Amino acid sequence: MGFSKGDVFIMKPWIQFLMALAMGVLLTASPAYAAGGSAAHNMRIAMISDHGGITDQSFNQSIYESCRFFAQGHGTPFACFQPLEDNNEARVAAIRDAVKQGYNVIVTAGDSFVDALKSTAQGNPKARFVAVDVSRERLGNYDLPENFYGVVYKEELSGYMAGYAAVRLGYTKLGYLGGTDIPPVRRYGYGFVQGIDDAAKELRLKGVTVHYAYAGQFEPSAEINEAVDQWYQDGVQIVLPCGGLYESAAEAAEARGGKIIGIDVDQSGVIDSQYGKGMTVTSAMKDLSGTVQVTLGKIADGSFRGGKIETLGLISEDPMKNYVKLPMGTTQWSQAFSLIDYRTLVSKMYRGDVKISDDISKKPGDYATSIQIIYSDDVTRMF
Repeated sequence: MGFSKGDVFIMKPWIQFLMALAMGVLLTASPAYAAGGSAAHNMRIAMISDHGGITDQSFNQSIYESCRFFAQGHGTPFACFQPLEDNNEARVAAIRDAVKQGYNVIVTAGDSFVDALKSTAQGNPKARFVAVDVSRERLGNYDLPENFYGVVYKEELSGYMAGYAAVRLGYTKLGYLGGTDIPPVRRYGYGFVQGIDDAAKELRLKGVTVHYAYAGQFEPSAEINEAVDQWYQDGVQIVLPCGGLYESAAEAAEARGGKIIGIDVDQSGVIDSQYGKGMTVTSAMKDLSGTVQVTLGKIADGSFRGGKIETLGLISEDPMKNYVKLPMGTTQWSQAFSLIDYRTLVSKMYRGDVKISDDISKKPGDYATSIQIIYSDDVTRMF
């Protein structure tokens, strides 16, 4: 099985994209990073990308850049492996290849690695496995080994913030474009709907609508572009697309004068520079960079404790300290919804005065009490 040379090992041809994330964020993300660690010189870090690849300007790329930046700062080897195909066999092969080549810290990106981790973590006790977005529920009865640490996020909270903010900022025709129908994508969408619904009730608005659909993939395509273009033609003002789907959504927004909400990371810099200044109103973020930095720092200083999965969300009334948030510097605040209003909302959410459900067993329409949901399980079949 062939691999390319350098710090990225791949199981299919693709171009390594080295756009750095904001270094200031990464430098302050982890006290453990700043302190270094006695075990760092023994670390060899491998990221295993999901099928979206590391050029998605979102989930995968954020994890990739965080791992790479940490490795550079500590002088530890780093490589990225991408499975040849989108199936469990290919993911297992990528992990085993990384271990075979001497990588002892395996960072996996996404829910699709559930079965691959169950097949590899226990059999490689000398390696540390860091599983981002792999839930306890999806692992079932799997007995978590001590070398396994998983983390999931309360995406419904940042989704809620984005939906609430969008309506308060004047948008009443919205769209949510999920990738594949997996738990984190549902949590984002269901929180988004709840935020829209609460803001609409608060403002006593009538006729608020949400086009809600899944694309069945995270990669952009001409068919998805056409479908989202139709959304905008039908009056949708702003869309929250998942992962690499932002490319299709932003192309349609550029053509129709629409707006975009970013996801996972602050996507305003990428979207606005490529498709039009001011296109990105806000982003529903989770602190992937901070999570990776802290966890790798614990491995480096010997304080890593596995055998568990943690759920990260709000830990403070201060928005800056939380694992789910909106970008304070680039969100298009106004008198209708100001930075002070956002801080007040986060405080209410943290104290429990505003409650957001994390039940993803329902349908998105179950959370719409004063708004209309236009739903499809496949965006390309909507028209």
